[in-house]
Amino acid sequence: MPGPSAAIDLHTHTSASDGSEAPSALVRLAAEQGLVALSITDHDTVDGVREAMDAGRRAGLEIIPGLEISALPPPEVISTNGVLHVLGYLVDTEHPGLAGALSWMREQRSARNPEIVRRLNGLGIELSYEEVERHAGGGQVGRPHIARALVEKGVVSSVQEAFDRYLRTGGPAAVEKEKLVLAAAVEAIHAAGGLAVLAHPCQLGVGDGAALEMLVRTFVEEGLDGIECRYPAHAPEQTRRYRQLAARYGLVETGGSDYHGASQPEARLGLVPPVPYSVVVELKARRRSPAKA
Repeated sequence: MPGPSAAIDLHTHTSASDGSEAPSALVRLAAEQGLVALSITDHDTVDGVREAMDAGRRAGLEIIPGLEISALPPPEVISTNGVLHVLGYLVDTEHPGLAGALSWMREQRSARNPEIVRRLNGLGIELSYEEVERHAGGGQVGRPHIARALVEKGVVSSVQEAFDRYLRTGGPAAVEKEKLVLAAAVEAIHAAGGLAVLAHPCQLGVGDGAALEMLVRTFVEEGLDGIECRYPAHAPEQTRRYRQLAARYGLVETGGSDYHGASQPEARLGLVPPVPYSVVVELKARRRSPAKA
C-alpha cells in the first residue's frame, strides 16, 4: 500500500463524458506524473471506469471507481445560485440501482442536447447534431461538445466564448437539465456501496457563511459522507472553512483537480500541495456494502 502522503487525484474526467482524453490515456498521464491513485469521476456515467481500471493494473496505478452527479438541493432549503454536484466514490459500477439512476439521466441528456442545437439553429447558426456527436468520440454528448463544434465552425473563437455567448445558464441557447434531487443521488451512490461527497462547494453560490453551513447540515441529514475541501478554485480561506465544516459534521475531506484535459487546460492533473493517499484509506474505511438488488 502507498504511504499516507503519496499523491492522488480524486476528481477527473475522460472522453466518456466531457474530458478530452480516453480513460487509458488519462491513467498513463497520471502514472507518468507520479500519482499513486486516481478516481475517474465522469458526469452522470461510469462508462470509462472499466477501461481505466484495466489501464491502472498495467500501469501500477490504483483506480478509485467514481462518478459525478448533478443534483438538486432538498426543496425545503434555500435555492442555490450555483450548481450542486455530488461525487460518488468506490461505487459498484454494475449495481442495478445506480444503473437505473444513470439511465434516467442519460434520457434527460439525450432530450436536452438536440434542443440546444435546435435553439442555435433558430439563432441562425448552421450546426447539425451529427457534427456535435463527432466531438463526443462515442461518449455521451454534453455542452462542451456543442461548444467545440461551434469553435470548429468558426462561430466562436473558444469553448469559453461558446458558453459565455450561447450555452451558459440563461443564455440564448440554454436548456435546463433535469436532475435528480440530492436524496436520490445519494441513495443511488449508497446503494452501489459508495460514498457521497459534495463537490466544489465554492460553486454552490451561497458564500462561505451561515447559508453554506445550513446547506451542509441539511446535506448530511440526506446522507452526505464527505466534502471536497481541496480544489483549484478554492482560496486558502475557503479550504480552511470547508475543513472546519468537515470536522464539525464528521465528513471525509477529499480533493481533486477536476481535470478535463484540452477542453479546460487551466485545470492541471493533481494538486499542489498534493492530496494525500490517506484520504483513500479513510474512504475505504467508511465504505458500505452494496444494497441487494
